Amino acid sequence: MRSLPAVMAAMLLLTACGTTEPPVAPATQAPSGAAAPISVTDARGRQVTLDRPATRVVGLEWGEVEMLVALGVQPVGAADVKGYGTWVTAAPLDPSVKDVGTRQEPSVDSIAALQPDLVVMESDDAGLIGQLEKIAPVIVAKGSDAAANLTRMRADLTMLATAVGRTEQATKVMADFDAAMADGKARIAASGSAGQKFMMADGWKDGSKISIRPFGKGALVSDVAERLGLTNAWTGEVDEQWGLGSTDVEGMTAVKDENLRFFYNASDGVDVFADLAGNSLWKSLSFVRQNQITKLPDGIWTFGGPLSCRQYADALVKAYAG
Repeated sequence: MRSLPAVMAAMLLLTACGTTEPPVAPATQAPSGAAAPISVTDARGRQVTLDRPATRVVGLEWGEVEMLVALGVQPVGAADVKGYGTWVTAAPLDPSVKDVGTRQEPSVDSIAALQPDLVVMESDDAGLIGQLEKIAPVIVAKGSDAAANLTRMRADLTMLATAVGRTEQATKVMADFDAAMADGKARIAASGSAGQKFMMADGWKDGSKISIRPFGKGALVSDVAERLGLTNAWTGEVDEQWGLGSTDVEGMTAVKDENLRFFYNASDGVDVFADLAGNSLWKSLSFVRQNQITKLPDGIWTFGGPLSCRQYADALVKAYAG
């Protein structure tokens, strides 16, 4: 099975940001260098107060772990460290980071043994949150919002940066991201590719059945591509949180655009789209006939933070502008 965000692991069926975005409301933070309480409001709408910036952080979802590393904070523990190394190459973990179980079922005992001063997660599992709050303060990040995913990403980064006392680093990370998006958009426009159609998907195989998951409008990677000046060709139904759809090879025949480039992710080595090479329906699709298929470089996490989004944007720019 393809690796998914933990909140979707049991559900296979399951804008643009930049200088023109409405500003994210800042969290309360003590002056630099002061060991005073810090308060942030998380995705639950709950105010979480820390005695001082957190230094021993456990991350239970890869998107937030990536953000911590981007801010210069190596977590003391993370869920599924091996899987993170496969799917997230933008922000490598230090070998000292301890594995605390799976993203779906983290080990409370392993987390407690690390004596964290903060746990960061996405799950809304009240029972798990209650257990973890007996160990350390817990911040729940939103993780995705198909209504405005790049704005959400910026807000999550700001919240984490405040909690660990790295707001200046967060400002630089987002400034670098904004600059990279502007440069990429200019390069795509210069190549004559502005407005061209793209489709991004991943897939998995269950016996002889191949399921395809398109990243529709509102998905994080769709918002990145649209910010670069491209147009998402998938117009099928998607969910409200992740912007993800569900179809199969037959369903893909509804995508009629002739000038379409198809991107996909297969970091785990299971390339279901390569396996479709002999499928007559697949071969009839315009992007297959025209060899307009791009496999993303391994290790680009499509549910990640600014660094993963920059990797993805780089792959799109290379495909369209060389």
